[in-house]
Amino acid sequence: MKLIRLTCDFLFACVGLGLVAGCALNQQEEQPLYDTITVVDNLVIDENSVPIFPKKAALTTDTARRFSIDLPKRCEVNWDNQTVVSVVPEEKIEIVRLGVGDPLPDLQVSDYEFKERTVKEAMDKLLEGTDISVIEDEDMFETISGSVSNGGLTETIELMAKMGRVYYSYDAVNAELHLNHRAKWMIKMPKDESIIMALLDAMHGADMRNLLVDWQDKTVVFEGNYQTEREVAKIISDISSKKYMLAWDIDVYRVYPRTDNPIIWMNLLPAFGDKNIKMSIPGVVGRALVVSPEINTKTLQEFLSQQANVVLISQGTFVIPNGWQSRFDIGQCSKEDRLETDLIIGATGKYGDFGGRNKIDAKIVLRTSQGELSSFNIPSSVGDNYVIIGIPTHSFVTTPETLISPFAELVVFMSPRIISIVDAADIPTESTPLIGDALREFLSQSE
Repeated sequence: MKLIRLTCDFLFACVGLGLVAGCALNQQEEQPLYDTITVVDNLVIDENSVPIFPKKAALTTDTARRFSIDLPKRCEVNWDNQTVVSVVPEEKIEIVRLGVGDPLPDLQVSDYEFKERTVKEAMDKLLEGTDISVIEDEDMFETISGSVSNGGLTETIELMAKMGRVYYSYDAVNAELHLNHRAKWMIKMPKDESIIMALLDAMHGADMRNLLVDWQDKTVVFEGNYQTEREVAKIISDISSKKYMLAWDIDVYRVYPRTDNPIIWMNLLPAFGDKNIKMSIPGVVGRALVVSPEINTKTLQEFLSQQANVVLISQGTFVIPNGWQSRFDIGQCSKEDRLETDLIIGATGKYGDFGGRNKIDAKIVLRTSQGELSSFNIPSSVGDNYVIIGIPTHSFVTTPETLISPFAELVVFMSPRIISIVDAADIPTESTPLIGDALREFLSQSE
């Protein structure tokens, strides 16, 4: 009996040990032998890892590229203190070529003739017998022909350079006359910033981009060739001779209808009256309305807010000489990056006689990097505003699908202004505000 009892105790002990061993094995199977790791591009990532970024190309960062001193002047509009007609004093605009070098020797030229020679060959022949050498800083193949019966060396060199459309600079220390197709100039501008903006916008309209503007000294420095010089000289001549400049103040909105319905623009008529909507001009895309001053940024937003959410995308102003063209880049003055910031508003305008009446005759073009979107020829009276409607936001979507409602649209509000350039003695006093009859009388006298 005792032996049997020991055997049973031994069996129970073995069974107990087996159960404990089984539990231990189960616990080992449930617990992982190693911590979980993450591998990305053959790199182990854990809580102690630092971000690793790909090497970036040596390009100007986006925020630095967008930096511009004139943006506060260009991208803000004081709608509460807007002047339809402003008067500025006439001031001289002067252009000076930089880097002309030292004065040439005071020599006389007589009975000199050159025919079908390059500029260098003609000058080499002219300067024979002197210690001056002619150096081409770049290849020049243009040929010139002419003759000088009598004159100074400086006048003769200038004549030959103009004929060959090249620029020269003289180094007296080394007795070298350098020739180049490009040169650098400085424009001494007037004090009035509206004229400065007109000059810059006109130059931008002529596709000149590398302009160095010193707002403190009121100067602009630029580089170019003979054609660039001629275009800038024409701009300066036009600004100096014009009695008017045109400016546009602009608001650009994205409008989100609150329902699955588009904006009902016909409601403008009962809201403001048909007398306040003077003209409707259809475009390839969209429609331009010429409206009275009763429809301004405030009243337009109030009207739109009854049907939709209105978001201001961009705001700004640009100025052009009378009869010239320029552009307003929405992205340059945008509040943030949006689909529409690729849009450019181009304008060509002229104030003057239009069928026997004084009108602002403008062409407004909406353009993206993909090409022209729409355009409108808009004749309007002083004080009228433009409202461009019906430009679908989907016009700027480049993906097959989007979360933007198909009824969202772009709305552009434009308010043209006239800047009159007059003699300082003829500027009206502050006691004569240019509104109503006083405005009409001033405009008629300025014609």
